Amino acid sequence: MALNFANNNSLSEISSLPASISGGGMTLISEQTASSSATIDFTSGIDSTYDSYVFKFINIHPSTDDATFRFQGSTNSGSSYGINITSTYFVAVHDEADSSTSLEYNTDKDLAQSTNFQNVISSIGNDNDQSGSGTLHLFNPSSTTFVKHFISRSNRAYSGDYTVDEYMAGYFNTTSSVDAVQFKMSSGNIDSGVIKLYGIS
Repeated sequence: MALNFANNNSLSEISSLPASISGGGMTLISEQTASSSATIDFTSGIDSTYDSYVFKFINIHPSTDDATFRFQGSTNSGSSYGINITSTYFVAVHDEADSSTSLEYNTDKDLAQSTNFQNVISSIGNDNDQSGSGTLHLFNPSSTTFVKHFISRSNRAYSGDYTVDEYMAGYFNTTSSVDAVQFKMSSGNIDSGVIKLYGIS
């Protein structure tokens, strides 16, 4: 196996990496800001350019109290959303009064071969200071061989003054390319918030 060396002996003197070493990193593809939006759709930028993509959602604030932030994928550039999803979901909870905690699996938030929208951040409070933030990682969406895996981690301020750390994972059960993703609330609009799409190299 050949060894790769940087241009200079001292790390502080390195000016560039050898051509055979990839720099890696996240490339911002697009960004959308919600403003009383019924949906936020990413219908371009998800293709074979990258093996994986990350959505970052920042301060998602619902118009309706206790609304849930959800997503679904498309295989036809966003003409329709409703791919079969199988997923798993668990949460850790702690309240501001330091009097209530829990760690539990949520059977009401997972899906089993369902075309419903998948919960990402559930029951977000709509007080002025409440919102939810997190990430959704989509792996190899352009594969025509395998299902499309995804994982998400998020945190929200629940209307009862709780912080809720949510973990969700699953897959789109399709061997077709997934080329669009839609986000929406379970009821009402996305009052405000930012969603960014990154390609991972």
